[in-house]
Amino acid sequence: MASVALVRALESIIIFGVAVTVEALDDAASVTDLTLPMWRVMVVLGEGPDGATVSEVARRVRVTVPATSRQLRRLADRGLVELAVDERDHRAVRARLTEGGHAFRERVMAHRRTRIAEALRSLDCSATTDEELTIVAHLLDRRIA
Repeated sequence: MASVALVRALESIIIFGVAVTVEALDDAASVTDLTLPMWRVMVVLGEGPDGATVSEVARRVRVTVPATSRQLRRLADRGLVELAVDERDHRAVRARLTEGGHAFRERVMAHRRTRIAEALRSLDCSATTDEELTIVAHLLDRRIA
């Protein structure tokens, strides 16, 4: 079982991550006017070259298929996502990031990485800490997949 200190430390990291994401989205708001739920959809779609079906996205972001469909349409209206009938399952709709969507996603991710690096610059992070955090991140990622 995780210690209270570890849970609190991870909670602080998560709060920082959300704050940095909001900052990056605000920075680009004049271009896209993206909400955090829309951003979550873009994160999922950018994880692989084939995007994801609406139901896959809904499962990953833990909202209903109708709500996910609305988010995807809003992203498509902004030119960040393209929607098409899934080539493998013609009953499903597959969403993919457009070139502009990939560029926007990468810009936000780069902003976040820069801010995280700035925050860590004053810390002496050992290789063991890096390895341990990588293991924790992998375990948490498996929990939301």
